[in-house]
Amino acid sequence: MEELLCQIRNCRVCEAYLPDGVRPVVAAGTESKLIIIGQAPGRIVHQTGIPWNDKSGDTLRKWLDIDKTDFYNPDLVALVPMGFCYPGTGKHGDLPPRPECAPLWHQQLITQMPKAKLTLLIGQYAQNYYLGNNAEKTLTATVRNFKNYLPNYFPLPHPSPRNNIWMAKNEWFAQEVLPELKAEITQIFR
Repeated sequence: MEELLCQIRNCRVCEAYLPDGVRPVVAAGTESKLIIIGQAPGRIVHQTGIPWNDKSGDTLRKWLDIDKTDFYNPDLVALVPMGFCYPGTGKHGDLPPRPECAPLWHQQLITQMPKAKLTLLIGQYAQNYYLGNNAEKTLTATVRNFKNYLPNYFPLPHPSPRNNIWMAKNEWFAQEVLPELKAEITQIFR
């Protein structure tokens, strides 16, 4: 695993497309029980090199009901983005994750985590990649029907502050989905 993580951190495949430079961010271990597949590092994560080290990460940890110590313990949690480097900013926020990363690295990583019991698919990019035609027509519908993807996958919206409007419009998420998510996490970490 360490050799693979080193290869990922030294990857330069899409360097020409990254205006802020290359800095692959990933955390995983052979003992990881939970895999979190997000979108791509944001500007703060790019600067610090620490996955989910921003407001989105704070929200995600609240959703999971786990502290930073457990969250950043690779024996418990693997943090694997769809795109390992910060893609830069577009008109409406961060650009999409680079498409090269997931096909190049994900299967190699997942193969080395045989103890993983659940994969969280955070956001549309992760859901479309992993669920393919089994995803619903919208992220909202996919998240609402999360039970259809268990026991392997648990789809979630991105915990970005930009999604506060989505959260307000979809109160069922906090009432119905988050308690189930916390129960799944508790069971995994027992």
